[in-house]
Amino acid sequence: MNSKLVMIEGLPGSGKSTHAKWVQELLMEKGIDARLFTEGNLDHPADYDGVACFKQDGFMNLLSEFPSYKDILEDRTLRQGQHYLIPYRKLQEEGADFPDELMNKIFQKDIYELPFAEHVQLITDKWARFAEEAFQGSVTYIFECCFIQNPMTIGLVKYDTHQWDIFNYILQLETAIKDLKPLIIYMNQSDVKASFEKAVGERPQEWSDGFIDYYTNQGFGKNEGLSGIEGTIEVLRQRKKLELHILSLLKMNKTLLDNSQLDSNRSKQELRTILNEMV
Repeated sequence: MNSKLVMIEGLPGSGKSTHAKWVQELLMEKGIDARLFTEGNLDHPADYDGVACFKQDGFMNLLSEFPSYKDILEDRTLRQGQHYLIPYRKLQEEGADFPDELMNKIFQKDIYELPFAEHVQLITDKWARFAEEAFQGSVTYIFECCFIQNPMTIGLVKYDTHQWDIFNYILQLETAIKDLKPLIIYMNQSDVKASFEKAVGERPQEWSDGFIDYYTNQGFGKNEGLSGIEGTIEVLRQRKKLELHILSLLKMNKTLLDNSQLDSNRSKQELRTILNEMV
């Protein structure tokens, strides 16, 4: 297979998760070693989820302040150059019981809570390392929504930074992975409101409450005075507008898959056609 990376992007409710699974199934039918990494995967090879980043002084201060947790933090923290990376969510899943005070200090340094420029550097470095390793191997990777969605979320939704800063971030990622001959499939639905309301109806209220809070109480939503579900939908409309624009700027293979009718048979056949052209 020519491509070693297929990326599925789109707004909530557009069918990213389902289509990403179909991509894996279709590639495996062809005998391709296809590995899917969905949103929130704590072992993602190109992204960080639930990982905090400290500089040396900050990390040493953390160990001094919480000596009872020194051993586990030293043992599980990964050092990348001058950075100390703590996979705190993975540690919690494995049973680590950190006190609230320690967790608050760690969370403040979550890579998706860092200043925009520092965040961009850490993420682009990880994508570059991933691309180098993937190029040497025989695996085809499938990523759900971390290539465009995550930069757009932190750049627009969290910080409302200039759109060209966000675009440059994504273009840096494109440069890092160009040797993998990536393909991006953007899941499009014509009605943003209906798509988001579908997602809200299918997921727990805790998800929708957190999503609405994140989208309206900081960054673009806050600066525009938006609130509630209608405000969230307006942020999503702006996000989609920018995502389609950055899609037009990308030089990699890309396709827009219209899932407005939620026709699974049609969508799966269209995916099959797209993937057949890559083999």
